[in-house]
Amino acid sequence: MMQKYRLLDTTILKHFKPNKKLAYTVHKQSTSRQKDYLVTVITPVYNGESFLKKSIKSVMNQTIGFNNIEYIFIDDCSTDRSKEIIFHFARDHENITVVSLDCHSGSPGRPRNIGVELASSPYITFLDADDWLDSNGLQVLYKILEETGDPYVVGRTIKVDSQGTKVIGEHQSCKERRSVSPLSIPHIFNHLGPTARMMRTSFIKEQQIQFPEMKFAEDKQFFIEVLANCKTISTTTKPIYYVNRLDETKKTRLTNQTNILQKTKYNVQVVHYILNQKFDIEIEKMIINRMYEFDLMKSLLATPHFQSTKLKLLYYYKIKQILKTTKKLTYDFSENFLQPIHKVIYELIREGRYHTVTKLLEWDKSIKVKEVVIKNDQPYFVIPFLEEKYKYIPMPIFITFTQHYCQGNQYILHFQIYGDHIHSITDVLICDGKNAHNEYVLPVTVRENGEALIEFKLDSLKNLPASIYSIFVRYNDYMKMNIRQRIKNEMKYRYENREFTFYHTPYSNIGLKIK
Repeated sequence: MMQKYRLLDTTILKHFKPNKKLAYTVHKQSTSRQKDYLVTVITPVYNGESFLKKSIKSVMNQTIGFNNIEYIFIDDCSTDRSKEIIFHFARDHENITVVSLDCHSGSPGRPRNIGVELASSPYITFLDADDWLDSNGLQVLYKILEETGDPYVVGRTIKVDSQGTKVIGEHQSCKERRSVSPLSIPHIFNHLGPTARMMRTSFIKEQQIQFPEMKFAEDKQFFIEVLANCKTISTTTKPIYYVNRLDETKKTRLTNQTNILQKTKYNVQVVHYILNQKFDIEIEKMIINRMYEFDLMKSLLATPHFQSTKLKLLYYYKIKQILKTTKKLTYDFSENFLQPIHKVIYELIREGRYHTVTKLLEWDKSIKVKEVVIKNDQPYFVIPFLEEKYKYIPMPIFITFTQHYCQGNQYILHFQIYGDHIHSITDVLICDGKNAHNEYVLPVTVRENGEALIEFKLDSLKNLPASIYSIFVRYNDYMKMNIRQRIKNEMKYRYENREFTFYHTPYSNIGLKIK
């Protein structure tokens, strides 16, 4: 049976303030609305036929049990076979609800809001139509929320592209955390997509949090509000969500349908929204620092068009316009920029030294192995063409190789650490750059003077397949730094028909090849 709705008419979300023009049709609603579903999966759909079946099957194969899942599709006027595919599955499964918008919204925000409105289970999660879930993903997140009573949990997101797989948003999935303040997690506002998250439905509705109807940055604003209103959250290292960045999705990916100037406009709208919310000043600082450093400055200067155009002055003029929006801030938003070089770029732009900024950006991109000097145990990048004021850019940490050797089947690596983060070092990570599932974590011993070492038996790596691995020292929970090997010093070791080569990488770091 078909039902027509306007969000304004519904009482399910009586506190929401929806767009009066928003009309949608429920073609097929779950026939078990009174069933106690455990979680609702909300999927906006627009021309997603290429990967839609894979996405659906990943939900059907969840270990939590597909019969415990309320699955809501909101079709945004697809012109391909997406709706046909959805109805094919809906005919055979009573827990599937199919909704279509009466006109194309052009944003995933509106469909997601409808999904939240219709959700009848205690928890909700979002899944885009071209992405897929780990088979145990929903069970992991559900169990954590049930145990903690938190309104929000996030796990590991793995990006899939033509180069392989890679973990993204590592700060939010680098360790197991339970019922901690979101503000205790370094850079918690730095990755705000809808992936690998589950939320308490009542929390979203009671806090009246909605996605803005924008073509870009709608998820950023939504999850800023969510995190700013959470007293406690949990995180897990378990893989939950695979975000699809394969070449086949380029045409349908909404982020590719907006240019950098449009993206910047939406990001400025988010900034204005955040400033009008009157968040606690420390929360506001964390958000604003991220927005100006990455969304409103780096994103403009990193776009391929900026790098190739002769009209770079137009970009600098745009940034100067953006910086005018900071005049009413009562704090220096650049004070806690994550990348110190961004602070230098910001200061040079304020001084109108655009040619120098361009030269600095070209230098930063082209010089892979940069000169580093140590002053009073603090490491600095050396910018050879800048004056003393900007010549030395502070580094949070710098690590140099000392020696390595094998004793029996035991590998021992000594290195020296410089910088302010010596005491925040947590472990050493050996990881495959092309497969996010191939990694090994090692304990590290660090002395007060910065001398450090790792030691492990080679047979502890026996489950790692043949590949090329990076070796990182992790600090501040999730941040990573290579171990710089100034002079080539490779070592090859055979153990139980496997060959382990600790080698000098093209970027003068120490790496590992396993055959």
